[in-house]
Amino acid sequence: MRTLLSMLAPVHPEGLRFIAVFAGVSFVLFFISSLLGWLGFILTLWCAYFFRDPARVVPQDEGLIVSPADGVVNMISQATPPPELGLGIAPRARISIFMNPLNCHINRLPHSGTIKLSKYRTGRFLSADLDKASETNERQSLLVELPDGRDMVVVQIAGMVARRILCWVEEGEQLKTGERFGLIRFGSRVDVYLPENIMPQVAVGQTAIAGETIIADLNVNEKARLGETI
Repeated sequence: MRTLLSMLAPVHPEGLRFIAVFAGVSFVLFFISSLLGWLGFILTLWCAYFFRDPARVVPQDEGLIVSPADGVVNMISQATPPPELGLGIAPRARISIFMNPLNCHINRLPHSGTIKLSKYRTGRFLSADLDKASETNERQSLLVELPDGRDMVVVQIAGMVARRILCWVEEGEQLKTGERFGLIRFGSRVDVYLPENIMPQVAVGQTAIAGETIIADLNVNEKARLGETI
């Protein structure tokens, strides 16, 4: 039922022009070949599905950090935040969530706070599931000041197919947990650098849902969670 509802979800306005282009091309292809026309029709449906923007039920308990993206937790490591944010070289727990072309690509803020810095950096377009993509690929980094004064970093990373990072929040803006802040076209990754001494509460290989899956808890002091595929 959840899958069906996601397929019927509203389409984000950013996707309307792409859907129109796909539909127009499909219409022309029908005059050339019915097979090509139906292929274009299927791709048009995929485009609409890609830009879906479903509502999410965001946990409201204070201190919960939720996933910024739909996808699979493909890496959890200790890493230095992007240097353009000026946070120094001390490593932090980093959770990387990889989005494939079938995932919903609307990104949501993991925890309420104020956008202190927003920095864009050009780069390469390596596969987003590689560790070095965090350093070399095109990215958009947000430094978020949490209500208790601690900070958290959210980084949108372009992938091999992605060619456009969209981030529609500005410095000084205040957002609530789970609010939409951007999207990436077409396949990519989002990294979350947790506040110091906060450990991930998800495991590598776990499927995450943006705005709903709890990836860490500011009020919990325990070791990182482990998982097993069975």
